[in-house]
Amino acid sequence: MYEIFLSVIDMVETFGYLGIFIMTLVEGSFVPIPSEITLIPAGYLIAKGKFSAIQVVFWSMLGTIAGFFLSYFAAYYLGRNLILRYGKYIFIDKKRLGKIEAFFEKHGNISVFIGRILPGLKHFISLPAGLARMDKKLFAIYSTCGAVIWVPLLILIGYFIGDNEELVSSYIKRLNYIIILSVILLLIAYRYLKSSKNERS
Repeated sequence: MYEIFLSVIDMVETFGYLGIFIMTLVEGSFVPIPSEITLIPAGYLIAKGKFSAIQVVFWSMLGTIAGFFLSYFAAYYLGRNLILRYGKYIFIDKKRLGKIEAFFEKHGNISVFIGRILPGLKHFISLPAGLARMDKKLFAIYSTCGAVIWVPLLILIGYFIGDNEELVSSYIKRLNYIIILSVILLLIAYRYLKSSKNERS
């Protein structure tokens, strides 16, 4: 793990902000690469004075959102059959896609926001949104809101913890627990508000 961390630091430092953009674009798409791989080393390099915090956040956000739209348009224009046909190369099979589609159908458009911050969903939630031809503006808004939470958090972990592998693993686990709990509470609040609205109408 530590060797991977050092390799990514060298790569990010070599290619600069363009490298951050490209790597976050790939991570933001349907390729299941954890965002931590790029964003935590980028935060570490900010702490070392190698990068500007504003530039890192900007290019990370831009790359991540571009990756979201890459997945969205792939699903939008290619359709479900082609995704299933070639999805096996990026660990998407019929069962996994079905579960993600069911999650999207159950929670509606807000599932895009929720999916952006849930481990295991954030790489794939764009696919059912594209297949359902979700409104592009709503997709952009929900995706950006999710990225605004996740991207800066990972950069901050890298900034404050640096290359301490044990602390990084510990904080990532805690962060995932906090996010999952927050999402559960958010869903409860959302469903309550929705049912209250339906009762009044």
